[in-house]
Order: sequence, then C-alpha cells, then structure tokens
Amino acid sequence: MWRADGWDVKWRVGVLVPHADVCPESELRAAAPPEVGIHAARAPFGAIRAGGKMDATIPLAPVRAFAEPPGVDDAVGLLAAAPVQAIGFGFTSSAYVIGAAGEEAMLVRLSERAGGLPVVSPCAAAAVALRGFGSERVAVISPPWFDSELTELGAGYYRAAGFDVVFSAPADLPSDQHMIKPADLYTWVVHNVPDHADAVTIGGNGFRAIGVIEALETELGRPVLTANQVLLWALMSAAGAEPKTVTGYGRVFELPHPG
Repeated sequence: MWRADGWDVKWRVGVLVPHADVCPESELRAAAPPEVGIHAARAPFGAIRAGGKMDATIPLAPVRAFAEPPGVDDAVGLLAAAPVQAIGFGFTSSAYVIGAAGEEAMLVRLSERAGGLPVVSPCAAAAVALRGFGSERVAVISPPWFDSELTELGAGYYRAAGFDVVFSAPADLPSDQHMIKPADLYTWVVHNVPDHADAVTIGGNGFRAIGVIEALETELGRPVLTANQVLLWALMSAAGAEPKTVTGYGRVFELPHPG
C-alpha cells in the first residue's frame, strides 16, 4: 500500500521559533489538517539553553532582542526560499514587550525580507479574533515563566487594542515547559477565570495549551484563544487554506479572517 510522503500537501506554511523550542511546531502540526504542511525555521533566543531549558522566569532583554535583526530576519529569509505561502512569528512575548506598533513594524520588515510573503503573529491574530467574537472583557493568562512585568505588558497589549482586561496572571503551574500537563492547566483556568470575562487568551507559543481548548470552551461557554491556535488560524487564512477544516481546536476556526 502506498503511504503519504508529505509531498502531496496543498498548502505549506512556515513558523519562526526560538532555536531550542519545539512546542510551536508540535502544536501547529497537531491541529493542522493533513493538507497543510508545517515547516519551522529556528532563530537564536538568548534565554533558552540546550534541551529547551530556561530560568524560572525569562528576562525581557532577550525577548526584545528576538524580534530584532539579524537572527529572526536571517531565519525568515531562509524559510522564504522554501515553497511556503505564509510565515508565522511563533513568539508571543516579543509583541508584549515591543507593543502593537512595534509588532506591526516587525511583521512588515520580515515580510519584506521574505520577498513579500505574508507574515503573521499570534497576538495580532488574537486581537482580530476577539473583535470577530465581539468580545470586550478578556482574561489574559500567561505561562508560569512570565514574571509580573512581562505579564503586565501582556495585559497592556490587549488594553491598548481596546479590550477591558478583567483578569491577568501567569498560570500557577511548574515553570518548566516539559512539566506542563493539560489537565493541570484546565483545572487552573476553570478555577481562576472570572465569570464576567467573555473570552480567554492563553499566551506563550512555548506553553503547552492547545489540547485544552475544546474542553475549556465547553466548560466555560466562552471562546478560548491560545497562541499557536490563533497563529494557525491566521497562517491558514493568509495561505489561502480554509480554517473551517480544523475541528476540535476551538471556535476561532469558524470565524472568517479579515485578511
């Protein structure tokens, strides 16, 4: 019997990730339909070590530096040489640090380096999705390795986008990517998100969260957006694929992306 060899996918999308982080491409591949190929390019991130090890909290300086030339620019230039239709910036916290204006300037710069390919990001995509849902009161949840300053910058990102942030905190879970268990994240979110929040965002592309979306939306009765989920939604839309073909990973894939 013939087996699929990966060459017959209809769309291919790329994702830029910190050099020792495997979570973004793993979650994207888990959620993406078979006809969408996922291809990663790695860029140096000064706060992560071999094996994906990090300190208990990540410092802001390397977070900011990840969004600056030359590392991520060189990575996107190489990735754009592959037959991909869109590229995603798989690193939430840079947008928190540089703000929406800095994020937009970065995406324009990277798109130019990619020869005009669309480059999308999770934070900008989350803001678009929240508006699509008509959400106003947002709970912003960060990974446990975000300190209070980075967490507040995340809340500030959404406030600046016009949302009322009614809750903002890092999840009280082990500060280690390898120790995050979906059941523990589910329990923490259910016990901590206030009833008056009409949407939940879970930031951090290195935060293992995509597997809890459907269960949380069922329990909470509200949209739940995670970094890699909304990145895939934006990537598929930019590439010309139909997001509605994704099932089991949240209501966002039922929304039309405005471009």
